[in-house]
Amino acid sequence: MALHIVLVEPEIPPNTGNIARSCAITNSVLHLVRPLGFNIDEKSVRRAGLDYWPYVDLEVHESLDAFMQQYGGRRMWLATTKGGMCYTDAEFRDEDMILFGRETAGLPRPFIAEHQECAIRIPMSENTRLRSLNLANSANIVMFEALRQLGFPDME
Repeated sequence: MALHIVLVEPEIPPNTGNIARSCAITNSVLHLVRPLGFNIDEKSVRRAGLDYWPYVDLEVHESLDAFMQQYGGRRMWLATTKGGMCYTDAEFRDEDMILFGRETAGLPRPFIAEHQECAIRIPMSENTRLRSLNLANSANIVMFEALRQLGFPDME
């Protein structure tokens, strides 16, 4: 039983490192979709993931199109500020893919429009100065709700 956390074109190394650490401790698969804003061997990515990297089930994809060719038939949730459904209203299942976009731009708007029925959001203040939560925080919020719904499989 596993969740799949998909980072589409992540830009900030510590966010990816922190999400990798969360994936390791939850037995979730981490997918990184190129282009990346850093080299995954960079010290800052490794430092943020501490010594958890050997335990990360990691897949790297050359593009969003390549990812979709491989996994397009799977059930997906798009985490975006443009989502119409609150993440707690989604009914997560084993092997679901949860996609997150770049820190500065999110997921591509045409991609969201194509998959609007599975676009979820984390509620936030309407204050326009607050654009979105940090990527690592957002990934953890949604990941742990999905794991809660699944009964925290293989976790103590």
